[in-house]
Amino acid sequence: MIINKLLPRACMLLSYMATASAKSNESTSLGIILFDGYQPMDIWGPLDLWSSMSRYKDIQLSVISHKVGPVTSKTPPRKGNPGAPPPERVTIGPHVMATHSFDNAPPLDILLIPGGLGNRALEERGDTRMEEFVAARYPQLRYLLTVCTGSTTAASAGVLEGRRATSNKASWDFVVTHGKNVTWVPSARWVVDGNIWTSSGVAAGLDMTYAFLEHYYSDDHETVQKMMNLVEYAPHTDPHWDAFSIVHDVPGADKDGSLVDCVKPVGY
Repeated sequence: MIINKLLPRACMLLSYMATASAKSNESTSLGIILFDGYQPMDIWGPLDLWSSMSRYKDIQLSVISHKVGPVTSKTPPRKGNPGAPPPERVTIGPHVMATHSFDNAPPLDILLIPGGLGNRALEERGDTRMEEFVAARYPQLRYLLTVCTGSTTAASAGVLEGRRATSNKASWDFVVTHGKNVTWVPSARWVVDGNIWTSSGVAAGLDMTYAFLEHYYSDDHETVQKMMNLVEYAPHTDPHWDAFSIVHDVPGADKDGSLVDCVKPVGY
């Protein structure tokens, strides 16, 4: 039993070690995918940390979508089944300007995929351009990051085959229908498998991003911690803590896990 509990942690440590970190003076090309109906915090949480890090590091940002121009977080019209209630939609939200399309996006070091009800709308329309872009670009990436149901896009693109991943626990039944030979981890704040990092739902993207920045800038922990304390966010630092797998009664979740996790400012 002890060995079984230690194996996931050992595998995660090996995954961290197997991927390269950035040099202090190295430029990083970060790409973020957007689609109509994206979940705002899936983007704005991680992006706030990346933006704050750009005070100290050379980071270039590309916002990538189906076409250049405004992308709204409002969910587009969705197909409903006859006699069934209308599918869920988000009816308010901000617009973000996409700087590039899937056709002209620049070379990228890191790609971040958010979730949101809009990815369901794309599936219902049979629009696979986002998955095709991820599948084509993944071999050139240093890292692929997903937040919430963004992992379904990665799974449908085929890049999670043979890997461990997690996702939004409130949408678990939807998530696990995606991809082939994916080991969906029911209790995890985030999961690392090689150069792919996947987080649980929405706010978990902040915690994963902090952990990723500590890994990526491993030769400069002081700056990462300084940035986190400037934004005054105390992250969850245990990737195995997952109260929401219990809240949402996810099959296979660790029902004996704690609903409480003590957090504090990093470095203290």
